[in-house]
Amino acid sequence: MTVFMQLQFSIIRYTSFLVKGWLYAGFMTVGWCLAMPSGLAAEKVNIRLGPFQQSVEVGDLEKFAKTGKLPDKLQVFSSVLTPQARGLLTQRLQVDPKIADRFFDSLMKTSVGKQLISSLGTAIPGSSPKILKTGLYLALRQVNGLSLLGFLRAYPQDSVTIDAAQAVSLAVRINPNYLSSIALGNSLQTDLFVKNNTVLPTSFNPAQTGDNTVQTKTIRLTDRTRKRVIPVDIYWSPDTQKTQTPLVVISHGFGAQRTFLAYLARHLASHGVTVAALEHPGSNSTAVNRATNKGNLQDLIVPTEFSDRPQDVSFILDKFAKLNTQPGVLNSQLNTNKVTVIGHSLGGYTALALAGAELDLEHLRKFCQNSLSLAKSPGDWLQCAATGLKGRKLQLKDSRVKNVIALNPLVGEIFGRQGMAKVNSPVLMLTGTEDTLTPAVSHQIKPFQQLRGSKYLLTAIGGTHLSVSGSKYQGSATNKIIPEKQGKETQSLRQVIQGVSLAFIHQQTPSAKAYRPFLTPGYVQSFSRPHISLRLTSNLPASIRRWLRFF
Repeated sequence: MTVFMQLQFSIIRYTSFLVKGWLYAGFMTVGWCLAMPSGLAAEKVNIRLGPFQQSVEVGDLEKFAKTGKLPDKLQVFSSVLTPQARGLLTQRLQVDPKIADRFFDSLMKTSVGKQLISSLGTAIPGSSPKILKTGLYLALRQVNGLSLLGFLRAYPQDSVTIDAAQAVSLAVRINPNYLSSIALGNSLQTDLFVKNNTVLPTSFNPAQTGDNTVQTKTIRLTDRTRKRVIPVDIYWSPDTQKTQTPLVVISHGFGAQRTFLAYLARHLASHGVTVAALEHPGSNSTAVNRATNKGNLQDLIVPTEFSDRPQDVSFILDKFAKLNTQPGVLNSQLNTNKVTVIGHSLGGYTALALAGAELDLEHLRKFCQNSLSLAKSPGDWLQCAATGLKGRKLQLKDSRVKNVIALNPLVGEIFGRQGMAKVNSPVLMLTGTEDTLTPAVSHQIKPFQQLRGSKYLLTAIGGTHLSVSGSKYQGSATNKIIPEKQGKETQSLRQVIQGVSLAFIHQQTPSAKAYRPFLTPGYVQSFSRPHISLRLTSNLPASIRRWLRFF
């Protein structure tokens, strides 16, 4: 799943060439992180890239930012100082002064906040942690937010040096939405805490492996109309044959494979649930790796993949309905009348679209045209590939989908401000507060508020984008640019995902009442560990809703 890192670098290459991208990222990173009021302003910016260093006068940058015209002294940078660079110079991270103190305190208590100060010190050589903390705190209290030019005007030296290579590393890992999610994590941990007064059954725990034997079978289904061959791994238990157990379909994320959540598929099957994990041929690891070397965002994912993915699921359900009545081991195992779709990342988008979330393409086009910049997360960039779809709205709902489990879903702006309200099916959504790829605030928590029906928000404070990944994928994100928490330190998260998913699926069965105690805040909270705190809620408290209004 390191493909998201490849996506970020493809975005940078897409603007022109790599050096230009590094300069952009250097401007952008410092821009939304610092704005130190002081009596002494920097007059010169030294941009360092290995042995290469160039100086830019702050006054000339200010003229360019105001007018869009390059002064004579900056003509040499004409390939770099484009209209997009002008936007980066004035771009702001807006934090309302009313919550600035709480935002700062929450951020500095986290490991990410401490790492941010350390990384900023590396990206801006010569700046002490005390100066950086003071500058960040003062900047957060400014009504007009944080910007690069605001920082340059106030920096307490006559020049400031930016290490572009270090800056781009920080820029890829941390963006404004990510910082907001990190800071919010401390409030979620506190405000969603409950006293564990839930009486749980002692006879079983849905997080533990079931007693049923698990069998697997791989089939390949061909949709000749769309010219797509869709591999599907089916997990089921012969011990429950002809009982019409629930059917679960798993949709993987961008650049992943159908085995991404194999551990969850096996767990559910051990409890008698039939699971089909499919592979989307236009956005799996093979397709994305093939396109990566081209360095063009449009080659990484085509617009129609956003409609093809939900249609892949609908197509296999059509095929399963026929297989369910035919002789063979799968006879009566594929209950297509009651389907739960589990999706991770782009698969979470797929699941929500199938449940009725309406794509607001007009809204998305405006966002991608007016608000998209290098400061946005990789998930924000990825969703903009959907702008090439035709029309203003798009509905991909499949009425056979009765439940949705969306793990770190890519949502952002693709459903607009009302599209999620179209979902009538129950939704269980997972968010991780340290997810750099689909940040919690913009991709999960705000969209969660739109949902009108039965809903649960499972929050992993400290969780990253790949924390739910199976053993095959753990350790795959070793690149230090985007650190991921995986393996033993996130084992409790995967365990609670197993238990809560099974309980959630059974809300569509006669066993719903028996499993309901495992859909409670107390049960989820009991899995909390030092590296990962876990919370569950159906409604965000007023304190969190007030916080979200500022972002």
